[in-house]
Amino acid sequence: MFSQLKPLPTDPILGLMAAFKADTNDKKIDLGVGVYKDEQGQTPVLKAVKKAEEFRLANETTKSYIGLAGNLEYCQKMEQLLLGDAHPALLADRVRTAQAPGGTGSLRVAAEFIKRCNEQATVWVTTPTWANHISLFEAAGLNVKEYPYYDYDNKGLLFDDMVNTLSQVPAGDVVLLHACCHNPSGMDLNFAQWQKVAEIAKVQGFTVLVDIAYQGFGTSLDEDAAGLRHLASQVDELIICSSCSKNFGLYRERIGACSVISKDQATADIANSVMLSVVRSIYSMPPAHGADIVNTILSSDELTAMWHQELDDMRSRINGLRSLLKDKLNDKCEGMDFSFIERQHGMFSFLGINKEQIERLQKEYSIYIVGSSRVNVAGVSKDNIDYFADAVAAVTK
Repeated sequence: MFSQLKPLPTDPILGLMAAFKADTNDKKIDLGVGVYKDEQGQTPVLKAVKKAEEFRLANETTKSYIGLAGNLEYCQKMEQLLLGDAHPALLADRVRTAQAPGGTGSLRVAAEFIKRCNEQATVWVTTPTWANHISLFEAAGLNVKEYPYYDYDNKGLLFDDMVNTLSQVPAGDVVLLHACCHNPSGMDLNFAQWQKVAEIAKVQGFTVLVDIAYQGFGTSLDEDAAGLRHLASQVDELIICSSCSKNFGLYRERIGACSVISKDQATADIANSVMLSVVRSIYSMPPAHGADIVNTILSSDELTAMWHQELDDMRSRINGLRSLLKDKLNDKCEGMDFSFIERQHGMFSFLGINKEQIERLQKEYSIYIVGSSRVNVAGVSKDNIDYFADAVAAVTK
């Protein structure tokens, strides 16, 4: 059986990770992998997480299974974090949530759930979108199409084109939106644009799936979820895939959630039964550790305040780097304008350089970015930013 298999290409980002690790240049910079890094180039464990883990170690009494939906207190806390404490959908008991193994796990649960709802559904994603979105939905047997989003020429949004395309998406299809800190472009919808999309969704009758993997990394926890919350107040049905990898720094704990909002309580119960059936068929029950950490933090005023401060510090560092990076590149790269970097949100941005220049950055300067020119801004530091800017200026002359 195995002899019939053909080798598949290595994921580009995983390949970059391996090449970076093997590089012996002490000036090497990794801007490819999408994890937060501090000034020392490390991805630290948050202090609030450390304290929550100490509490868990001292108070855990069992290693038994936690059920298909996972930690129910965690699920409730995530609903409140995403939607706010008094959102109409929560007050009407229209929301059901299942803990999932990371944001990727929540997306796969959503994909299989969509398949159960409508086998012929097409999922519409932004051009471009997170590299794994398309393969996740296709692996579940769903059709995938793209709609215009990022304007590569003007470093902004193709919102009029986006509206024109979404206005033709039929009922029964699903439209995926990034809640904030769009991966890979960093360009987000403003609130007025979210309102317009909500209007289109109501008229057309398609279902929206919101991927929210960076809440708190853009402007604030509440502002980053403002578009999502408005949408959830306007439509009868909504799917939300969330992740705690970035804002809690729990990458390797693989903790996320899949939430479905239905038109009423009875329909929500039915949707929940289908979602839990999907969970049972994929991984049966989620791991406990990450959900317990998040629940412990969000159940404690002291730890929540500590987490808020650490999240504010991470966001401030990224936004500060965006401004500094814009200044350095504009100063060193004659005839080029990188002002767009400062207008974007989250960790990612397209530099807008070509593949030959990207290859030169890696070969001549040991600077690693993916072929689309997406950079992880958090991979830059005050110690290496001049080296990076000088290298970009050299390859773009």
